[in-house]
Amino acid sequence: MARKISGSGSSRSARTAKSARDSKGDFRPSKEDILKYIAENPDRAGKREIAKAFSLKGDDRIWLKDMLRDLQDEGLLTKERKRLSRLGALPHVTVLEIYARDADGGLLARPSEWNTSGFGEPPVVSLRPARNGPAPGIGDRVLAKTFAADEDGGPAYTGRVMKVLERRAEAVLGVVRQIADGSFRIEPVERRQPELTIAADDLNGAQKGDLVEVEQVSSARYGLPRGRVLQRLGSLTSEKAVSMIAIHAHEIPHIFPQEVLEEAESVKPATMAGREDFRDLPLITIDPADAKDHDDAVHAEPDTDEKNPGGVIVTVAIADVAAYVRPGSALDREALKRGNSVYFPDRVVPMLPERISNDLCSLRQGVDRPAMSVRMTFTAEGRKIRHSFHRIMMKSAARLAYPQAQAAIDGASDDVTGPILDTVLRPLWDAYAILKRGRESRHPLELDLPERKILLKPDGTVDRVIVPDRLDAHKLIEEFMIQANVAAAETLEAKRQALVYRVHDAPTLAKQESLREFLATLGISLARGAELSPRQFNGILSQVEGAENQALVNEVVLRTQSQAIYSPENLGHFGLNLRRYAHFTSPIRRYADLIVHRALISVLKLGADGITPSQEERLEEISGLISATERRAMAAERETVDRLIAAFLSEQIDQTFEARISGVTKAGLFVQLPQYGADGFVPISSLGDDYYHFDEAARALFGSQTGKGYQLADRVEVKLVEVAPLAGAMRFEMLSEPKPLPGSKRSFHKSKSGKRVRERASQPGRRRRR
Repeated sequence: MARKISGSGSSRSARTAKSARDSKGDFRPSKEDILKYIAENPDRAGKREIAKAFSLKGDDRIWLKDMLRDLQDEGLLTKERKRLSRLGALPHVTVLEIYARDADGGLLARPSEWNTSGFGEPPVVSLRPARNGPAPGIGDRVLAKTFAADEDGGPAYTGRVMKVLERRAEAVLGVVRQIADGSFRIEPVERRQPELTIAADDLNGAQKGDLVEVEQVSSARYGLPRGRVLQRLGSLTSEKAVSMIAIHAHEIPHIFPQEVLEEAESVKPATMAGREDFRDLPLITIDPADAKDHDDAVHAEPDTDEKNPGGVIVTVAIADVAAYVRPGSALDREALKRGNSVYFPDRVVPMLPERISNDLCSLRQGVDRPAMSVRMTFTAEGRKIRHSFHRIMMKSAARLAYPQAQAAIDGASDDVTGPILDTVLRPLWDAYAILKRGRESRHPLELDLPERKILLKPDGTVDRVIVPDRLDAHKLIEEFMIQANVAAAETLEAKRQALVYRVHDAPTLAKQESLREFLATLGISLARGAELSPRQFNGILSQVEGAENQALVNEVVLRTQSQAIYSPENLGHFGLNLRRYAHFTSPIRRYADLIVHRALISVLKLGADGITPSQEERLEEISGLISATERRAMAAERETVDRLIAAFLSEQIDQTFEARISGVTKAGLFVQLPQYGADGFVPISSLGDDYYHFDEAARALFGSQTGKGYQLADRVEVKLVEVAPLAGAMRFEMLSEPKPLPGSKRSFHKSKSGKRVRERASQPGRRRRR
């Protein structure tokens, strides 16, 4: 048996082979020896280098030539430019495209050209950056030397970057325009990008007025660069196109890599192994009528313990995403990259592929599904006295929509809710009445800020905007989920397990002082010194309930609040008035919840798929990342709504609207159309024949000459004068006359004659041009 060469083909390895041959007689390398050498030494894989490596001379070289020809005939080797390589192997020097990072942050690449039909999926290369020059990144094309990897289980090759060939060609979003001579151009969404010319053959089915995704294919010394349409996104007024603008503007990942989809498809349904059987417990899901996934289920029953008279036991079951998304897997890396799902009016960019979110982790009626469950016991006053977590197999007894469940309680049951009205629904509402008492004694912040929902036509354009009714069914699920989240945080903290908290800090002292100044303009006093509590905020809101300035005060109180974030450090949740809080109830759409699930699995010894030590070490980094992706999602969702409404109203130029002032700045007023929930701007130059001064404390602009002006939350009448649908921007003209603003600040100075005169604003508004 010939001894294999395991080194890099160095002269030392060759000498070892020679000595083995000398000591054992007529030694010649086997086919496996030759193939291994070529794989490990692609840059020294010519016939002469192979002969030298194995110290072959004379007749042995003739034998080698015949052996190499046999290997080619058998399809095991291929020859290119006098250099041999294993068939289906990467060339030693090749062009690669970087597509991802591994768990350690290293770059992963695939060949830019590959015969998939002949050799299957392209091999993965783990890259090392070049010693000099720019560092490559995801999306770049590089020239690299490749080497067969020594270790099994990882990428098939390692590579060393020789040169970054070109940066990723950024996709450009724009609208197809046809100019007078019949040729086509792309008007970019972003103003800083140049126009592109498009040949008719490169339109890829797009037509005039379509929103498209374009790549630049060439640039000329003179004239406009040339582009090619990659994807037609539809009409500019369709929701699909408008949401795609936000997706690209905020760099939201919206296409799952192939390896992620393949991993999701390969996942097998969870079994009963290591789980408690809750399938006989009539858990039900209550969701929006148009929900595609159902990741939480609830159940409630009276507590039969005589020591807890009037108490209830509430069970919340959450889809067991951790059973399918393992730490460090392709699914896990992509979920962390996305951070959360993003919800647009008619599109969801999910955190996980549909195979997971809409199938294996959707708690479908009558289907066995794995879940993480918490059973909580409450006293008749709504105080939680104990809880326990369980890893279970459940079977949903019913899938209900919020209005459907509420209608049943209100006396209008149907074929689905009728049979479970007394056994399932009424106990849920009885339990909610008890939990509501506990909530009221906790005094969380109670802001009255209605949420709007855009209803679309079949073509994706806006039909109308509604304010959905806030039902007890919504409040029930919300309170059950809050209590489950609290239980998760309490359990992990008690076990001294690191976790990601959902924290909401108290308002800063600067914001509290600003609020005091504002309330003083309304004649409402707020004591200095003491830190405000949610209960004090509620007291302020109760003072203006039903008053003309109720909306104004609610808006200002909202803007006083800090922004909730994720953190491994517990700061409590100010708005909910809770000492500890974590997100547990939506691991399908929030990575934070998945971390909490894994932490519970580990600390309660519920399986081997819990949180890893490396994840625990990265909790601060992960918290920062998912806080940022949450803010990104909120901005994208808000901008999409603005663009949709702007496009919808673009045909109503010169129309008048009832509006409410939603923001006051030195440059003018932001106004919101209550009917649509969209904002526009009224420049200060259009406010009339006065010089307007910005009063920050009063959130107002007032005229230096008249003392009249406009204040945050004022109801006004405006005229729409300009719309920019691509930017989601609208400009209005103020039609309402300014009103007296008692309590607003005015500045005076003494003139040379000693008389007191009003100062003009440091940045006064110009007179309106009539």
